[in-house]
Amino acid sequence: MNLFKRSGLVVALLLASGQAWSAEVQVAVAANFSKPLEVLATAFKASSGHELNMSAGASGKLYAQIENGAPFEVFLSADSKTPQKLVEAQLAVAESQFTYALGKLVLWSSTQDYIDPQGEVLKKQEFKHLAIANPQTAPYGAAAVEALDHLGLKKSLESKLVQGENISQTYDFVSTGNAELGFVAWSQVAQEGVLKAGSVWQIPEDLYTPIQQDAVLLLKGKDNKAAQAFLDFLKTPQAQQLITKAGYGLAKPH
Repeated sequence: MNLFKRSGLVVALLLASGQAWSAEVQVAVAANFSKPLEVLATAFKASSGHELNMSAGASGKLYAQIENGAPFEVFLSADSKTPQKLVEAQLAVAESQFTYALGKLVLWSSTQDYIDPQGEVLKKQEFKHLAIANPQTAPYGAAAVEALDHLGLKKSLESKLVQGENISQTYDFVSTGNAELGFVAWSQVAQEGVLKAGSVWQIPEDLYTPIQQDAVLLLKGKDNKAAQAFLDFLKTPQAQQLITKAGYGLAKPH
């Protein structure tokens, strides 16, 4: 075999081995975390060679899709209860569940100075529409209802509520002006810890149950090394730095 043929064979073998190692992982992700996941997917590919394909939506709706046989291998939820339900339904690997981020709820308006730092705007009720995500399927929506309840405003504001299917649609209602203000994720309106535009009230954390966002390995992904590699990657300092930069907290180590 001449040198050129031998070199060609070596290159072909290297390419084949690279393709054999590189794999794809199908990730179902809560709508609030879809943008940070895009950044994480790029970093994950750079470090592992694996491709990440994602589908975003409300956690409750993604649960229904998984239950109905959707081909997802990893689930990044906006709560801890939905992954636990999947474990109980024997659709996820129990020991794989962990908290990858802590969500932060805010009241936001795309208009500057519309919302005061104490959230008194809610009590004045001088607005037509207040957007929230569907509390039945979106944990940020459930947290918003809980906060309104604690403030004693749940009933009086009921007629002004407009409901987004998930937190992304809720953000769209506010950003387009279809709702003057709404409850969204801090990560949607902040960049490196600073509000990008409009006005905001960061909801005191004692007004709602902590939004503990859990990840879990689904049964369809238990034999996919790329799926486990991605869950391991989420626990690395590199990934955690990107998560905090995106506006999330991290769970305290046990």
